[in-house]
Amino acid sequence: MERDKIMLDEESIPDKWYNIHADVDLPPPIHPATHESITPEDLSVIFPKELIAQEMSKERWIPVPDEVRDIYRIWRPTPLYRARRLEQFLKTPARIFYKWEGVSPPGSHKPNTAVAQAYYNAREGVERLTTETGAGQWGSALAFACSFFDLQCTVYMVRCSYEQKPYRRILMQVWEADITPSPSERTSFGKRVREEMPDTSGSLGIAISEAIEDAAKNENTKYSLGSVLNHVVLHQTVMGLEMKKQFEMMDAYPDILCGCVGGGSNFSGGVFPFIPDKLKGRDITCIACEPTACPTLTKGAYTYDFGDTACQTPLLKMFTLGHSFVPPAIHAGGLRYHGDAPLLCKLVEEGLIEARAYHQNEVFEAATLFSRTEGFVIAPEAAHGLRAVIDEAIRCRESGEEKTICFINSGHGHFDLGAYDLYHRHMLQDYEYPEELIREALSNLPCV
Repeated sequence: MERDKIMLDEESIPDKWYNIHADVDLPPPIHPATHESITPEDLSVIFPKELIAQEMSKERWIPVPDEVRDIYRIWRPTPLYRARRLEQFLKTPARIFYKWEGVSPPGSHKPNTAVAQAYYNAREGVERLTTETGAGQWGSALAFACSFFDLQCTVYMVRCSYEQKPYRRILMQVWEADITPSPSERTSFGKRVREEMPDTSGSLGIAISEAIEDAAKNENTKYSLGSVLNHVVLHQTVMGLEMKKQFEMMDAYPDILCGCVGGGSNFSGGVFPFIPDKLKGRDITCIACEPTACPTLTKGAYTYDFGDTACQTPLLKMFTLGHSFVPPAIHAGGLRYHGDAPLLCKLVEEGLIEARAYHQNEVFEAATLFSRTEGFVIAPEAAHGLRAVIDEAIRCRESGEEKTICFINSGHGHFDLGAYDLYHRHMLQDYEYPEELIREALSNLPCV
């Protein structure tokens, strides 16, 4: 009988990250003032030199430092599971697999890049990192990583998540991070937002603006981002590279790959290592899943926009809902960002990746079914990818196709039990962001 848990040994942890920028042309980031292509010097205020080099690199393979790989060994390689009980419940001929990233100490895929970013900053003498976090997965991952390199960590946490998810905040504090709800009184931009919108639930765009302002104004401080940028999705490819090895061990290959998308690090890290095969003609369907409350890929415009609300970042060509977009306070807090990774967006624009949007209740229905069949309580974010898996498995049942389906299960939902409670009490509201509000936010796009 085929194994239901496919494990690799520690020596199988990738020693190189895969850089899809070598295989995909990408419109350059633009300086917001000059409208010229960004230079390394332009980014040096907020990023260390090595991460800037990775951001702009078109080298296909970039070595993983031994120091980073040693820390990866705490939880990597992560298991690839076969969801046999879910298959049986669905009565599907499809084979369902998931790459389980919930085994990391912070409980998600985020440390794959957090450890790398902390390492490069510490090596260049940085003393403090600032960042933003939505649901808290990224903030807790960076706090965890900073603890290994004796770095201070300041986290601006989106206000609604700060209030909804106290245990994520406490976890960050365990690793000695300094957390403040965003918008805050600690930055000029945060104060301005609070004056203009005193009751705002916050957004990742606002929190990014605060973190960048903090980093730019303080010596020996840099900014760290948990998604979107090229170097971030580069580090996350350890997941997809491990998955390829695990499928090879079974003499198998996925027909369908699914994953959730907020900024794109989880999905891209799992899927990008398979894209070269697709470019060579391999028949593989890649499905990027997002919430209807923040439908960046499905309803956004593919154009240049700022990555933050205060318009401090370079202009990135991506699918965007507009940098002024403030999403509703849904429980998948990690998926509430107005834009997405430019590399991912380019592949969606070219039709190599399909995008789907889902409502909260159908996502939690999928997550609850998964917990009752496979045992794991997963994050609401990850459950968006699971929803697509279940839909595809049901299609296989109806058509009789024996496809192999896999999703990147980005983390556990132990700190999301309040949301599960609301679902079970029928108190979760589905929300589809109104077209008129999207048009309003898109009306503020920069002219490039």
